[in-house]
Amino acid sequence: MSRTTTLRRPGVLTLLALSSLAVTGCLGGGAAQSTGTSTVTGHPGTGVAAARADSVVQGAAPTPGPDHPNVLMVTVDDAAPGNLRYMPNVRRLIAARGVTLTNGVAPTPICVPARASLLTGQYAHNHGAHTISGPSGGFQSFVDAETLPVWLRRAGYDTLFVGKYLNGYGDALGSRTYVPPGWSEWRATLGRSTYDYLQPVMNVNGQVQKVREYSSDLFSDYAVDLLSRKERSQRPWFMTVNYVAPHGGGPMEPDDPSITHPEARPEVPTPTVALRHRDEFDRLGLPHTPDMFERDTTDKARASGTSHHWSSLGRRMLREANQQRIESLQAVDEGVARAIRALRRTGQLRRTVITFSSDNGYLVGQHNRQAKLIHYEDSLKVPMVLRGPGIPQGTRVATQVTNADLPTTIAALTGATPTRPQDGIDIRPLLRSGVRDRVIPIHAWQVHDGSRSVYEGVRTRRWTFVRFTDGEEELYDHKKDPYQLSNLANRKSYHRIVKQMRSLTLRYNSCAGVTCHGSVSS
Repeated sequence: MSRTTTLRRPGVLTLLALSSLAVTGCLGGGAAQSTGTSTVTGHPGTGVAAARADSVVQGAAPTPGPDHPNVLMVTVDDAAPGNLRYMPNVRRLIAARGVTLTNGVAPTPICVPARASLLTGQYAHNHGAHTISGPSGGFQSFVDAETLPVWLRRAGYDTLFVGKYLNGYGDALGSRTYVPPGWSEWRATLGRSTYDYLQPVMNVNGQVQKVREYSSDLFSDYAVDLLSRKERSQRPWFMTVNYVAPHGGGPMEPDDPSITHPEARPEVPTPTVALRHRDEFDRLGLPHTPDMFERDTTDKARASGTSHHWSSLGRRMLREANQQRIESLQAVDEGVARAIRALRRTGQLRRTVITFSSDNGYLVGQHNRQAKLIHYEDSLKVPMVLRGPGIPQGTRVATQVTNADLPTTIAALTGATPTRPQDGIDIRPLLRSGVRDRVIPIHAWQVHDGSRSVYEGVRTRRWTFVRFTDGEEELYDHKKDPYQLSNLANRKSYHRIVKQMRSLTLRYNSCAGVTCHGSVSS
């Protein structure tokens, strides 16, 4: 019998209490068993109570119906849409047998806000984790109760986590052995070891383990092991596998730009590549698109960030970094194939929905930037494909879909009941209908100070508009200018469009739940 204690979620700041809720918790070793209770305050603006808990109602969990599928959600870190071109298994085994969402969008394109949206179905202005560190950023800022795994556990699902969680997890006081609410199996990297590709430190169901294995292969090993267990045939399950690639990390390799040219500025981070894939793409050049090393950026807002002049040396460094990013994704691509083979071997594939996406995109020279958290396309957009029962095969859908839409859709698929207002929508009707022109609020906060906004705006099918805190604005027409070379915000002929985008920004950057579901004409 477990001993009931009062626990407090490590690292969570004291926040305005909208309401409180005490439910059963999960901590410790084994399969993340329930060991105690806790009360945690709700985050301002979420409109929900937060709870530190496994949140399975006492007594037997309900048995999901036969039409409720398993769900495998695979994410990568910092992959741009064009990177999918170099992942043949993802394209062949998921995209070709399912749907490619050509307008996948990360409304706040940086790690923590994007990953928190995948857990909540909410935009960052509602879930409150605005950036990667500071009082409004990282693991400590995220109230992790009443999230997707909690809802799924209540619906009778097993819930399995593998890989990277939120920045700061494992660093915050007491978080090294902490298992967040709702997870029945937990395999997460800890602290800064997340970016050590060769020696990650893991929290395995509350037990700290040091591992010597290339992290992408380790995550794939975990996934295949968990998918192959006999209990997978006894209850439906949800698994998320969060790879670190192609995010920069160590240890350093001899051909890294920071090794070959340590004096060069700006620095060019790279991931560590699995030995078997090193130099596999040594002849790969940078993208040949009009926005690469844009010659004239005088129309860009000063507040949009530093636009570097990339010398021939700098361009060679960027090319090497891009090469290593693509090479690091090869182990992920192999891992996706391994997971699908395991599902096929165990007879689970036909009843499993599989999604593949990234937390945010990444620029490698577009608009003279090497960056994310910016409103340009290769930062804001993400690769997004899915397959499974009830999903059309071999189709492409142009309607905008965000990372907040995925948990809302998964809840609908599985019969789970969200207990947070859902900013996201169930995307299944969009997969067979014509294009819907949704309004997506986009918002960024300073990287290490999530209380200070950088810009806010909206993205529609036709337009991207942002307004910076100093009042500067940018407007781009995707139809006429897909590479965002001409800022139209200050042109008199576009005054009406700018006025409309300002109104939409004001409306949607404070939306919550159903008020986030509108379209341009609504």
